[in-house]
Amino acid sequence: MSGPNTDYDPVEVTPLKAEQVDEMREAALAAIAAAGDLESLKQVRIDHTGDRSPLALANREIGALPPQARKDAGQRIGQARGAVNQALAARQAVLEAEHEERMLVEEAVDVTLPTTRGRRGGRHPITLQSELIADLFVAMGYEVSEGPVVEAEWLNFDALNLGPDHPARSMQDTFWTEPAEDHVVLRTQTSPVQARTMLTRKPPIYVVCPGRVFRTDEYDATHSPMFHQVEGLVVDEGITMAHLKGTLDHFASQLFGDGIATRFRPSYFPFTEPSAEVDVLCFVCRNVDPASCRTCRGEGWIEWGGCGVVNPRVLVACGVDPSVYSGFAFGMGIDRSFMFRHDLEDLRPLFEGDVRFSSAFGTEI
Repeated sequence: MSGPNTDYDPVEVTPLKAEQVDEMREAALAAIAAAGDLESLKQVRIDHTGDRSPLALANREIGALPPQARKDAGQRIGQARGAVNQALAARQAVLEAEHEERMLVEEAVDVTLPTTRGRRGGRHPITLQSELIADLFVAMGYEVSEGPVVEAEWLNFDALNLGPDHPARSMQDTFWTEPAEDHVVLRTQTSPVQARTMLTRKPPIYVVCPGRVFRTDEYDATHSPMFHQVEGLVVDEGITMAHLKGTLDHFASQLFGDGIATRFRPSYFPFTEPSAEVDVLCFVCRNVDPASCRTCRGEGWIEWGGCGVVNPRVLVACGVDPSVYSGFAFGMGIDRSFMFRHDLEDLRPLFEGDVRFSSAFGTEI
């Protein structure tokens, strides 16, 4: 029986000579040392330790060697691969440290420099106030009506029982467009929206009309040639002054706080009869100690707006039968109401566009 064959030449059958392994290791170490950043080191790792790298392919050849040659070849390949992996880890640590130092320099932020970031704006407080008022009336079953700010003279005056000789039609109160024979004005109140509503719809009518209006007033702490009003109109069967009083009491309490009521003082407006000035109970002192109250200045009440039962002449002008229907109307300044709510003494910040003023009020929902 024949025995194992021990007659071989290991140098002749070993394809992985020591000098070949040394060349592979030195090539890998040189590539690692030359890697200048983490990305290039990543590629070196793939080229010299990946599955298709020279040392990995050489390691596969060990199994094809005779048993007596495997030990020496395995030691050479293992030592070479270990040296390469140690060099990779060391170079990785150095490059990561350099990368972090570079980031600290390149991405440093000087917090003492003035910011170039634009300020965040805020919705204008008058817009918020107008939407809040509209929401209060929508909750009572009203609809919101709007109309143009450039209005026909007839709708702004005649339809509202302001005759040709009424002083409000003079140049002292009204902005007229040119040519004058067109009889077009910048509306002096939102009442033309009420007239348009009655002309285009049949009763019952429950509408609230917020919007901009224009009058030739001087611009100062309490006056502006452009300001904002909200007017309400109800036309239905059996409407009385009592309905008006209850509506305004609810409106005032929702806008200024619980327990706020209104009072009427006799007055005159061409489009309502009877007419009244509306005062609201001072929401600061509640008329308990008015003498020391700066808000109501000792009165206990604050003038708020005007109201009354719709004049039958206005109903007739707008095509509504006054023998069947009656109604009430009211009007308040939105700017003035806003000043009441936030204790402002100067109207001008509302119109000067300073974002710092608007952003202070945030957003109401």
